[in-house]
Amino acid sequence: MDHPGMILFLDETHPVLLDDLEGMGYRCIYDPDIGREQLKSRMHEFTGIIVRSRMKLDKELIAAGKNLRFIGRIGSGLENIDVSFAKSRGVVCLSSPEGNRQAVGEHAAGMLLALLNNICVADRQVRSGHWRREANRGMELSGQTVGLVGFGNTGSAFARCLSGFGCTLLAYDKYKEGFGNVIVRETDMDEIFHEADILSLHVPLTEETSYLVNQAYLARFRKKIILINTSRGNVVHTADLIAALAQDQVRGAALDVLEYEELSADALGASPLPDNFSKLCEMDGKVVLTPHVAGWTAESKIKMASVLSDKIRKITR
Repeated sequence: MDHPGMILFLDETHPVLLDDLEGMGYRCIYDPDIGREQLKSRMHEFTGIIVRSRMKLDKELIAAGKNLRFIGRIGSGLENIDVSFAKSRGVVCLSSPEGNRQAVGEHAAGMLLALLNNICVADRQVRSGHWRREANRGMELSGQTVGLVGFGNTGSAFARCLSGFGCTLLAYDKYKEGFGNVIVRETDMDEIFHEADILSLHVPLTEETSYLVNQAYLARFRKKIILINTSRGNVVHTADLIAALAQDQVRGAALDVLEYEELSADALGASPLPDNFSKLCEMDGKVVLTPHVAGWTAESKIKMASVLSDKIRKITR
């Protein structure tokens, strides 16, 4: 019996995905070093493409995929795929945000607690022989109001992670309604601007959300907020955030993503760092940084692969 097609893996993922697809009869090829021009010349060979963030699948590449039926993104965002063009060509675009939502929620909670309790600063001080208790007096999460912008997979997971801390959870999602429950209250941005002590971003990167958080946006908050960003770096205008932190308009920031990442988190160290990144690093005690690892757990690697496998199985039956 002929196999249903060939699938190219552009990025590494958990072996369960390759095993499952081969179990469905597909022939799978893993080629993380293939270049753009070589890929373009071979696109007609593939029924499916599995990608994380190594390459942008634009109109030119998708158009060359004469037999392409689907593109599977290992992760949540689809910003490195021209989804609208793919759809016009009958190519289904799939992602797997269900697989890493719990990991993102836990990571966001961990960064927030580290910031509130000066954990990163205190750790460095103790290691260098300094025992500063009063200088590291923390702040409890209980009693604070957390505003969530976006209430999809990661926003709802973060809310569940915080549900036992005794804080008030407010959520706004422009494209959803009726999601309020015993954990979180559905609201609008006006209430979040007025009430939030902490703001957490859970939105995809689109033209609408690019630099959503800028000087004007931050100026609308009545309180000095803590900002958490585990979504995409370009949702936040870094220079405006730095200015707000310097002026004590924003009291802290927990950032897992930065606008300097380009397509891949690995690209951050590939060139000289921008001045604004250096300024963030100098804001010891006000800023916690991690290298785009929210959602990057041993468990999520398996779950994202399994979720994608299930979705491919459903569309190719």
